[in-house]
Amino acid sequence: MDDLDYLDGNAAAGPLSEFFAIDVVSARGRCAHCGRTDALATARVYPNSHGLLLRCPGCTEILLRLVDAGDRVCLDLQGLSFVELRRH
Repeated sequence: MDDLDYLDGNAAAGPLSEFFAIDVVSARGRCAHCGRTDALATARVYPNSHGLLLRCPGCTEILLRLVDAGDRVCLDLQGLSFVELRRH
């Protein structure tokens, strides 16, 4: 994995809007692996033809997987021990 091949977490805003009615990249989450807590916008986004991966900027473990399966979209949040969303 090359550190030059990722985008910042803001690149996940469009695809994640299918799941969340708010701007989820401003949400805070905790990495289940290293415990780092930060805005999802600080995550490293690795897009590919099937969807995207968000990786922790601290330890590079996977925080979130979003897979586009055509007629359905799969979201895996297993790498996050919590996500905190703000109400406006």
